[in-house]
Amino acid sequence: MLGSPVFSCFVFYSTLLVLKMYIIAIITGQVRLRKKAFTNVEDAMRHGGEQFCREDPYVERCRRAHLNDLENILPFLFLGAIYSLTEPSLAIARGHFLIFFLGRVVHSVAYLFALKAPTRSLAYTVAQVPCVSMVVQILIAVASFA
Repeated sequence: MLGSPVFSCFVFYSTLLVLKMYIIAIITGQVRLRKKAFTNVEDAMRHGGEQFCREDPYVERCRRAHLNDLENILPFLFLGAIYSLTEPSLAIARGHFLIFFLGRVVHSVAYLFALKAPTRSLAYTVAQVPCVSMVVQILIAVASFA
């Protein structure tokens, strides 16, 4: 399958998205350490005491950014893989993958840096457009088999 230019393009952007998710997870962990705000008592005890088993607004912001990635990137991985099997045009597929990737990067930056609204919402919406397009194209491709 890596011989397919569309699938290879999908793998490229998917790998970058997974890397971005790992980076957000690492950022979340580093912010927890810096802010001394731990979810689990044993972690708090290791880093100064039970009083550090608490919530911090910025840690929660990082955590929500990561959860939002999980909610959106995982479906993209499924849709993009199936979409790649429908033999779309490379240029159009690349556009879908690139727009989703850039939308998610801007969304994460907007989330982590609390950029002025509606930056995050617009980034989310932009990233959803190629997903909806892929869903429609997948359904058209397989409708005759249903």
